[in-house]
Amino acid sequence: MSKSESLEILLVEDNDFDAELTLRALHQNHLANQVIRFDDGQEALDFLLPPPQSAEAQNAKPKLILLDLKLPGFSGLEVLKALKTDPRTRQIPVVVLTSSTEEEDIINSYQLGVNSYISKPVEFDSFMESVKNMGLYWMLLNKAPENL
Repeated sequence: MSKSESLEILLVEDNDFDAELTLRALHQNHLANQVIRFDDGQEALDFLLPPPQSAEAQNAKPKLILLDLKLPGFSGLEVLKALKTDPRTRQIPVVVLTSSTEEEDIINSYQLGVNSYISKPVEFDSFMESVKNMGLYWMLLNKAPENL
């Protein structure tokens, strides 16, 4: 990705099927021109929080992070905690998009600073509609600071 391209969404999802559905819903609704996907929490953190002196330190920051909770390596909650405690990423909106409906996961996510928590619907049309509505809100309606 060149510096002239704007990273819109960073998707952290280890399930290929769920990732493909999410990407399809976003693209069908013209909600994300530039999406990068990681299937591992550690990879996402390496991209978003590289050492300051590294060449990767200039990576574009996304306008939105979609984060699954059940990830290999660092869990989604560990990724969320790292993102919300680092000044470089704490203002980036993070939406947990997960299959978990566990109250403990919801509470922990909000305690760590998540901006929204969405349980993935099992039914295809409902899943597509949920991603569409989430994308419309975060990419078009929500007003974020200019420096994100």
